[in-house]
Amino acid sequence: MKFSAVILTSLMGVAVAFAPVNPSAFAPTSALNAATLNGKTEEAIDRSMDDVDVDAKHDVFDPTSGDSPALKRNNNDEVWVPQRARPRRNRKSAAMRGMVRENIVTPNNFIYPLFIHEEDFNTPIPSMPGCERHSLASMLNEVGEAYELGVKTFVLFPKVPDELKTNLGVEAYNPEGIVHRAIRMIKEKYPDSVVCTDVALDPYSDQGHDGVVEDGKILNDVTINQLCKQAVSQARAGADVVAPSDMMDGRVGAIRDALDSEGFTDVSILAYTAKYASAYYGPFRDALDSHPGFGDKKTYQQDPANGREALIEAALDAAEGADMLMVKPGMPYLDVIRRLKDATPLPVAAYHVSGEYAMIKAACEKGWLEEKDVVLETLTCFKRAGADIILTYYAKQAAQWIAEDGLY
Repeated sequence: MKFSAVILTSLMGVAVAFAPVNPSAFAPTSALNAATLNGKTEEAIDRSMDDVDVDAKHDVFDPTSGDSPALKRNNNDEVWVPQRARPRRNRKSAAMRGMVRENIVTPNNFIYPLFIHEEDFNTPIPSMPGCERHSLASMLNEVGEAYELGVKTFVLFPKVPDELKTNLGVEAYNPEGIVHRAIRMIKEKYPDSVVCTDVALDPYSDQGHDGVVEDGKILNDVTINQLCKQAVSQARAGADVVAPSDMMDGRVGAIRDALDSEGFTDVSILAYTAKYASAYYGPFRDALDSHPGFGDKKTYQQDPANGREALIEAALDAAEGADMLMVKPGMPYLDVIRRLKDATPLPVAAYHVSGEYAMIKAACEKGWLEEKDVVLETLTCFKRAGADIILTYYAKQAAQWIAEDGLY
């Protein structure tokens, strides 16, 4: 028998040791009772391992022999690694693992992004399988289904007709615009829900940028002027949280002052604090038809190579009155999430963006990944890295899985 077979045999013994057995199996003995694993009866293992290699036709190393043995023998003459600390003891059953689990994701942690448009039908988004641009009626139904599963917070992203797009993005603060009507509909039917809104001009811009454009440049302060109008109009419609995603310098403070001056001191600001100029946003831009009309967004979104820079943005946003700080994208920036978590007492949000969602969907459609397992692991990773809040297109589905597993 080859040495690798010895190791395999040993591992099988470990597997048997962790399988459910009756109490007598724990009595001191040099052999295990036969156990059934995966419908097969496994041969009992002699833990002394004395006769394992009796038929070997070559020399076999004995880990328990010699002047410096790798293993010893316990009082029952079983092979034994004399190690007191054994972390596997805390993993030996589902109940034990649940008791010591450090991070648990629940639907309360989710913000569910919803795409909406003015049509009376839904339009599938090919690059985001399972996601749609919702009619307002469908949006309300989707909110209701998610709400029943424990997802209580939503963020709205509009597909704006081209004829309403301008460089100044004036449609962004139209009180009868699609976002404003959607806010009112949700708050009327689900008054205890939390409605978040995106504060940025790109869905409303004929330039495809988050701000006002002049001579190929994004005008910082002029853009903030428009964003203040947008945020106040959304608050008037009933938004609970406004989320500036534009990355203009000083916009959080200006929006906070604008809201407060109009009496909206209870409206929260979820700042896109560390929003990177990422290649992971493509499917989202497909959903809103908001690809940049020229160039890219690197003059205002952060360089993906920079981590410490996020701390500068976090300090500024916190000082300017942000209530929560976001990192976008999520999975490629877990280190940034941790940096912010360690640097601020404010809640930290992670955006599980469209490109991350699309990659999981594509791999699962190919049969390369198990969707439920990889999604719940991904969301747990955000929590472990320090995220208190997770924006994810999987919010409703993940909440369903969590409920099925009895975790919430």
